[in-house]
Amino acid sequence: MPSFDIVSEVNKVELKNAVDQSMKEIANRFDFKGSDARVEQNELSITLYADDEFKLGQVRDLFVGKASKRGIDVRTLDTKNMEKIGGTKVKQQIVVKEGIEQEIGKKIVRLLKDSKMKVQGSIQGDAVRVSGAKKDDLQAAMQLVRTSVEEIPVQFQNFRD
Repeated sequence: MPSFDIVSEVNKVELKNAVDQSMKEIANRFDFKGSDARVEQNELSITLYADDEFKLGQVRDLFVGKASKRGIDVRTLDTKNMEKIGGTKVKQQIVVKEGIEQEIGKKIVRLLKDSKMKVQGSIQGDAVRVSGAKKDDLQAAMQLVRTSVEEIPVQFQNFRD
């Protein structure tokens, strides 16, 4: 029976490249000379540091711009609250979301059932498996999910005949 998986993943290499490019631009920009502005990455957690709130906003905009140019969808970036770390220095954490959350997975399965297509959706951990009798039905289901799910970016993997 033909099937495919709906997943939401981030290219970790491109994420690292976006962090590296941000650090290079911070090192070269005149308005960051002599400041403690930097971007650090720990797996799927990115921490932005700056001397004050204004510079933190600039670092955040710089990183988000680099990430989007590298093909990372900004819907995967979950920005946390800013924290003071002493004096005027501040930091902010950005968590990169991966996988399909349970509520969104249920929404996708419900969407497929309500569409009256001849496909079945089932939640498999942090992915949704869609199976059906015909390839054409699966391709129509892909198109439906692509246009209907706006909360997270989705990719389609493991298309099997």
